[in-house]
Amino acid sequence: MFVLSASPSAFSSAILSSATSARVSFATLASSSKLFAVSVRFTGKRSFACPCFLAMAELVKDKEASSSSATSVSGSGVSVVASGSTSESKEPSYSRAFLNACTEAEILTGIRKEKEAGRLPPTVASGMEELYHNYKDAVLQSGNPKADEIVLSNMAAALDRIFFEVEDPFVFSPYHKALREPFDYYLFGQNYIRPLIDFRNSYVGNISIFSEMEDKLRQGHNIVLMSNHQTEADPAVIALLLEATNPHIAEKITYVAGDRVVTDPLCKPFSMGRNLLCVYSKKHMFDVPELAEMKRKANTRSLKEMALLLRGGSQIVWIAPSGGRDRPDPVTGEWYPAPFDASSVDNMRRLVEHSGAPGHIYPLALLCHDIMPPPLQVEKEIGEKRVISFHGVGVSVAPAISFSKIAVSHESSEENAKEAYKEAFYGSISEQYNVLKSAIHGKQGLKASSSNVSLSQTWT
Repeated sequence: MFVLSASPSAFSSAILSSATSARVSFATLASSSKLFAVSVRFTGKRSFACPCFLAMAELVKDKEASSSSATSVSGSGVSVVASGSTSESKEPSYSRAFLNACTEAEILTGIRKEKEAGRLPPTVASGMEELYHNYKDAVLQSGNPKADEIVLSNMAAALDRIFFEVEDPFVFSPYHKALREPFDYYLFGQNYIRPLIDFRNSYVGNISIFSEMEDKLRQGHNIVLMSNHQTEADPAVIALLLEATNPHIAEKITYVAGDRVVTDPLCKPFSMGRNLLCVYSKKHMFDVPELAEMKRKANTRSLKEMALLLRGGSQIVWIAPSGGRDRPDPVTGEWYPAPFDASSVDNMRRLVEHSGAPGHIYPLALLCHDIMPPPLQVEKEIGEKRVISFHGVGVSVAPAISFSKIAVSHESSEENAKEAYKEAFYGSISEQYNVLKSAIHGKQGLKASSSNVSLSQTWT
């Protein structure tokens, strides 16, 4: 639901496209550390701050420290005092119906009122209400004594941003850079997914290789993570498991993301906090046949954006060459990484090799389907049902795989070499996935480590 969906395997050629954005200019994304102070004034004698407002305050940053101003969010009853902010850093004025809510009843009533007023389409309103209940049930599973407060705070922020998207839709560029201010969408996504992860039953495989990758990035090398793909929350899972040891990687990754997460209003706010190369998945290329040519051209523009990024060096790119999320076996119900597309793997390799900067491609395994499993079947319609749970997750990486070494054994056939290269990645990811599965589902914990996968819990 939240951050990522289908990844492409439809890249074929490159044409330059300028990266422009409706509503937000990337030129305004200079980082800053000052926070807005938020106070809430209600009619009557009481004046206090709701948890939802305080949580939102941590996500809203000023852009420059050159001036001070006091602003009022229109129609919300909220005064925002910004130290060192400028008029350019203000959040656009819009209804703050959900941020004004301090109880579950007020949030659910707010959804219904906005639907009745015609400001929320019925399908979106229904999805928001369903999302609230599913998220609440999942967080309560954690046993956290502050679960009710967490749910209210995170869902107020999420519904606020979803409603904002309905009122003033954001348009993603082929290359989208994470929006960190005036509202920090990255931190928003992290805070939302964090309560869904059972860190006591979560693991990182081969943490030393992540450190190796970080060193190479700082030296100007490019890194590609060839990965399986399980949920829309994959980026948040990766970042949350690495934030204690490798925050540079956690925040810097650019994800090759399908069009569904940049069009679904329930996904878009979470997608806006990630660096994305936006493409159309081949699984949905012909959902509407008359749009197929437009989608191919859009993918060509995104491919060119990727080539330009890699040419500059120090890039880390995540891609799922399966073209979409893993699904369970329809007979056994077992989960496993979906098969890879050889052309996607080879296209990525050639992009790295021709970038002009040193490049390395690593196999990355993810196991996190329990917290947000996709529909059992690939769906054409936008707006899938969101099932959410509290569960352990895992991420693991193995050493980079060299095409030249594999090609030596297949000198007589380039196609055989490409197939063997693809299978090398898939085999490594499957091996790592099985270790994570033994640790998490098999309850073996750190004892599930193997000669090739050393598990750790870096947050303990």
